[in-house]
This record gives sequence, C-alpha cells and structure tokens, in this order.
Amino acid sequence: MNAEIFGVIAMFVITILLAIPLGRYIGKVYNGDKTWLDAVMKPLDNLFYKLGGVKPEKEMTWKQNMVALLLINFVWFLFSMLVLMNMSWLPLNPDGNPSMGADLAFNTTVSFVSNTNLQHYSGESGVSYLGQLLLMLFQFISAGTGMAACAIVFKALKEKNAEKLGNFYVYFVRSCTRVLLPLSIVLAVILLFNGTPMNFERKGQFISLQGDTVNVSRGPSAAMIAIKQLGTNGGGYFGVNSAHPFENPNYLTNMLENISINLIPIAMIFALGFMIKRPKLAWMVFGVMTLGFLLLLIPSIYLEMNGSDAIRNMGLLQNLGSMEGKEVRFGPAASAYWGIATTTTSNGSVNAMHDSFTPLTGMFAMLGMMINAFYGGVGVGFLNFYVFIIIAVFISGLMVGRTPEFLGKKIEAKEMKIAALIALLHPLLILAGTAISSHLYANDPETYASWLNNPGSHGFSEMLYEFTSSSANNGSGFEGLGDNTPFWNIACGIIMALSRFLPIIGPVAIAGILARKKYVPESAGTLKTDTATFGIMTFAVIFIIAALSFFPALALGPIAEFFGMR
Repeated sequence: MNAEIFGVIAMFVITILLAIPLGRYIGKVYNGDKTWLDAVMKPLDNLFYKLGGVKPEKEMTWKQNMVALLLINFVWFLFSMLVLMNMSWLPLNPDGNPSMGADLAFNTTVSFVSNTNLQHYSGESGVSYLGQLLLMLFQFISAGTGMAACAIVFKALKEKNAEKLGNFYVYFVRSCTRVLLPLSIVLAVILLFNGTPMNFERKGQFISLQGDTVNVSRGPSAAMIAIKQLGTNGGGYFGVNSAHPFENPNYLTNMLENISINLIPIAMIFALGFMIKRPKLAWMVFGVMTLGFLLLLIPSIYLEMNGSDAIRNMGLLQNLGSMEGKEVRFGPAASAYWGIATTTTSNGSVNAMHDSFTPLTGMFAMLGMMINAFYGGVGVGFLNFYVFIIIAVFISGLMVGRTPEFLGKKIEAKEMKIAALIALLHPLLILAGTAISSHLYANDPETYASWLNNPGSHGFSEMLYEFTSSSANNGSGFEGLGDNTPFWNIACGIIMALSRFLPIIGPVAIAGILARKKYVPESAGTLKTDTATFGIMTFAVIFIIAALSFFPALALGPIAEFFGMR
C-alpha cells in the first residue's frame, strides 16, 4: 500500500479508537460522575467557582444559561480589545511588535472569542507574547463555551421533563479543566520534545547557507499549538500556521495534530450516546457525519496526488502529485487529509496553503465549511447537526402522516421555525457577504485592486472562501486575498459573531422548549431515529438545504476554474 495512503488511514482509525473511550469519559464529566481526575481538578474547579461567585449546585433554565454564555463572552471581548490595542507598551513584548488598530483588534477579538481564529495578521509579527498568551486563553474559553452549550442540549435530551438544564458555568469549567487542559498538556509536551519552542526569548539569529542573516521568532508556541488543535481553534502562532517547522516539525507531530483536530468533535458524539443511554443514536449520527467526511476526503486525496492539469498541460512531470504550496515532509495525501479535516471541523489550521489546492479540492474544503455539520467544532458540531435532525424528523413525520416526535417529544411549529431560521442563516451570511464584496470589486476594481492577487474565477473563490470560513467559524483562508482592510476586518467580524452565537442559541432554545414538553412513550408507530434509514433521511436534508444552496456560487468559482484549466 502507498505509504501516504497508509498514513492517512492510520490517522483516521487512531482518531476513532481514541474518541470512543474519550466520549465515555466526557459523558461521565457532564453527568457529574466520579472520574480519575477529580482528586486533582476538583479543588481547581472550586477555586474558579469561588472567584467567580458561582453556585455550582444552582441549575438554570435554557434562557438563563444563554444569558450567562453571552454575558461572559462580552466581558472577554472588552478585555481582549483593551490588550490588543495597547500591546506596544504592555509587558512581554521583547520584539517590539506594534499594537493593533481598532478594526483589526475587533476582527481578531471576535475571531478568537468565537472559536474562529481567522487571522488578518501574521502570528509572530502581529502580536506580542502577551497577546499570544491572551489569545491562547481564548482558545480554551471559546472551546469550553461550545462544549458547555452542547452539554446543555445533552441534558435536555436526557430528561423526560425538565425546566432546569444544568449550570453553564459548571459545564464550562469542567470542559476546560477535565478535558481540554489535560489533553493540551500531553500534546504540548510531545511537541516540545520534537522541537517546538516554549520560551519568552526575543528573535534568534542565524546565518543561512547563502550567507543571509535570518531572524527567527520563538516564544511560548508549544502550549498554544496544542489547544489550537484540540479545541478546533486553529489560529497559527506563526504566520504560515502548521506548515511552519516550529509548529509542526515532522510527520509524527503532523499525525498527532491531525488526530487532535477531529478527536473531541467525534468524542462528543459518543458522549451523547453515553449520557442519554442511546448508543445506537450516537452511531447513527457518527455514520452520517463520517459518510459526508469521506465523500469530501477521498476525491480530495485523489486530486492532490494526481497533480494539476495546468502543470500537466505544460508537459511537466508531477511524480509527487500537486506540490504547490505543500511541505515535502508531509506530501499531497496528508496535506489533503488535513485540509478536509480542518474544514469539516471549525479548526481552520493548515499544513499546506489552501489557495494552492487544485480547484475541486478547494471546492470540497469549502463544502465542508458550508455544510458545517460533518463533525464540526467542539460541541457546536453536534448543535449544527441537531438542527438538521429536527428538520429531518419533521419532514419524515409529515411523510408518514404522524405528528413528528424526537426522543419522546413532539416537534411543533415553534421548534421548526427556529430550526429553519438557523439552517438558512449560514447560506444567507456567506452568499450576502460574497455578493457585496463581488459588487464592490466589479464596479471599482482600481480602488479594490489590493483585494485580489488572482482575478477571475479564483479571485471569486478567494472572496467566497473568506466569508464561508468566517460564517463556519473556521478561520482558514485562500491567502491570495488581501484581507487586512477595514472592509474585510469589520464585515468578517460581524459575520463571525452572528454565526457563532445565533447557531448556539437556536439549538439550545429548541432543546429547552422540548425538555418542558410532556414525554410521549414510544409506540409501534413511533419514527425510529437511531436507524440507517433515518440517517439517510438526515443526510438528504443536509445535502438539499446546505449543499445545494451554494451550488450556483461554487459554479462561478472553483467549478469554473476547473473547466477553465482543462
């Protein structure tokens, strides 16, 4: 078997083998069951509760939980703006990096608070060490927020009738201390021993083979890289992200970081099955997500290993596949795997330049973000999928002439309206943003000439990708786009905020409303939602609502570029 393909298969299989026991452990954490980390972490949890004035025994309604989530995120937003706009004179800035302007600080703050980590700056030169540590803190906070919101929905699905759905602060703290922090420590130590820096020294110098003096950034990068992968954050400590040899030194670290991207999103699915004691439902969800993931992954690997048509037409050999924008130490297969893993989740880190992918691989990467429900981000991936489940249940109920039910609760008009609004919000934000930017560029290309290095179909794809990445809270980009401008900073910041918090509030609201309803025991006529048949129905709903909404835009971008190259 081709060594590259073997490496990809090994990464995927190891991820699943680790995710199953991790999901069981996460289920115990959210159930409040005893775990092996209690002795170490319980005093730390209690310290956070005491400092924050939190009463962990006090449960909240879904509305109170959402108010707590929004309020604490707003406080973090203000704190981040203050630091980023004053980095130049604050401590831990040995290289003298400048403060950010208001529009870039707004974009960066929203980006890291929303788990997007879209970067319109170069990591090592755009922020100080204090700024890097602040953003690393938000990588824990944003991931913990998404996991806590998902735990609230799990609690609602578990209860037959309940007004109170746990405590957001408890779920948030336990997500950070019991899951994210221990895993991040393990990964950071491994990265450290493989050559990733972890210090506070200024830039180092060395003389290159051709005699040039090169300044190399260092700093506390190992810790940030660990949580960026495990929390589906993705922000790069260095400008070229995990293509940098300090962030991702060798194939072993590439495997570990790649496994980390999918690990918790998949584990959350199995945590669902453990918490609500419905393992078949968890396997149905996992099966649908995995089918979608593989349908995007397999052709992408084939396309990148097969090379570029444009280069082939020049009469050049491509024995290694399409290597533009890729690291030789990883190769095209591992780069394509990372590209799809990072875009089907909300990770967004890269080990190759997505702008250099062959056109259809770029399209599959965009589709992963457009669908935004094949694994997805930590916690929010299931929330997005939950919306599609509600729609699929409703349509299936109408088809068989019964009142739609999910886990013993009737799905009625109110829940369907919320689900439909959340499902349509994603296409609206992406397509409206792309339409506005395309209109501005087409009507005045001289004023906006700095936006695009590649006019035509690929330039359109760059703008479409940027808004898709923002709305999917992903953070990766087609880096041919000149995005550090007031328009892109403000527009993407607004979209990141809307697409982060509304798709969290919507599913939690649906779950909270259903939790209050009377439980209806299953009967012979009850629609089974843990079967392959219902899984196919859910996949069809995802394909129709999410994928087909974007086909006209994709036809103007990557599909047109593909046929233009041929």
